[in-house]
Amino acid sequence: MKTPASSNRPRPDPEVPAWVCEQLAELPALKSRPMFGAHGLYTGETFFGIVWQGTLYFRTSPATVADYDAADAGWFQPNPQQALKTYREVPTKVLDHRATLVAWARRALVS
Repeated sequence: MKTPASSNRPRPDPEVPAWVCEQLAELPALKSRPMFGAHGLYTGETFFGIVWQGTLYFRTSPATVADYDAADAGWFQPNPQQALKTYREVPTKVLDHRATLVAWARRALVS
């Protein structure tokens, strides 16, 4: 019997969305919702980020994309045939500093 391909995918780490929410706790009405094997990040009804397979992605705009390009940040790519180029990986140097992470999240909110 053949094993379904989905069983070969890494299992999401339930601690990563909780850690991200802890780091971004000062954002108003912050919440994380499970979605399609990932977690969507919202402030109120505004969707601005994705936690997928242990990686955080923020929504980008023409005003923010240069920062992601400079960090060589990858796109959110849930499978080899699909990439959401408006969502980019948050660089490690940003993840390492709470104030910087919150600032980048705020910029993703206005994107």
